Amino acid sequence: MAGFTPRIAVVTDSTAALPAGLAHELTVVPLTVAIDGRTGLEGDNTPADVAAALAARRPVTTSRPTPTAFAEAYDKLFAAGAEHILSVHISGALSGTSGSAALAAAEYEGRVDVLDTRAAGMGVGFPALAAVEAAREGADAAGVRAAAEAAMRRTTPFLYVDTLEFLRRGGRIGAPQALLGTALAVKPILGMRDGIVVPLEKVRTAARALSRLVERAVEAAGGARVDVAVQHVAAPQRMEAVMSALVERLDVRHRHTGEVSAVLAAHAGPGLVCAVIHKIH
Repeated sequence: MAGFTPRIAVVTDSTAALPAGLAHELTVVPLTVAIDGRTGLEGDNTPADVAAALAARRPVTTSRPTPTAFAEAYDKLFAAGAEHILSVHISGALSGTSGSAALAAAEYEGRVDVLDTRAAGMGVGFPALAAVEAAREGADAAGVRAAAEAAMRRTTPFLYVDTLEFLRRGGRIGAPQALLGTALAVKPILGMRDGIVVPLEKVRTAARALSRLVERAVEAAGGARVDVAVQHVAAPQRMEAVMSALVERLDVRHRHTGEVSAVLAAHAGPGLVCAVIHKIH
């Protein structure tokens, strides 16, 4: 929970995986991760824990926050002086998180807005941060939401996974697409379309796939100045290599690296590298 409470407060969820130091002006509601049936909030069960469990073929499941968890977060912010709340969340096509937030928000007579970013990871994080910045600068509720929505339009995620199997197991990608991804051991590059994970390209090796991920990210930037986030699951060297390549080729204002959330780790599996390009204007 954040100690900073502007007139318009911003809430997000733990799938945003905001790097340390960026979450102090907003409230993060955690999802739940269970490993071998032992349930804990995200943060108690870490991405590394999830990666190890998946590698050992131990069961990992995830669940959304309850409406009560969101209501508790909203109540604390209103008690601290907030007049309105914008709640910014992972794609509703991937998780019921925004649905839980909306159920909670319905009890606050229009004082809580819920925004489905139709994205994941820092595709959620960048819009949430844009909302915080707008609130800090004194924007009203409509202006804070507009800032988050504008950031959504300027944010493009790309993902590399070693296999589509984990996404298929969790129902985040269709079985036919998963079969295409495993044929001839091709390596998929993924994106988001209408809030859903979709294959963009398939190449034969991990090295080539990561190179193409960088090329696609550069194309998405289109010469604009950008903030860049590169996050991973049990693949820190890949993450560093991708970030280094992006910094060489882009006009980067801020760069962020780290692990994705434990929830995303559960659905993408070890080896994931996610690069998110956020155009500043």
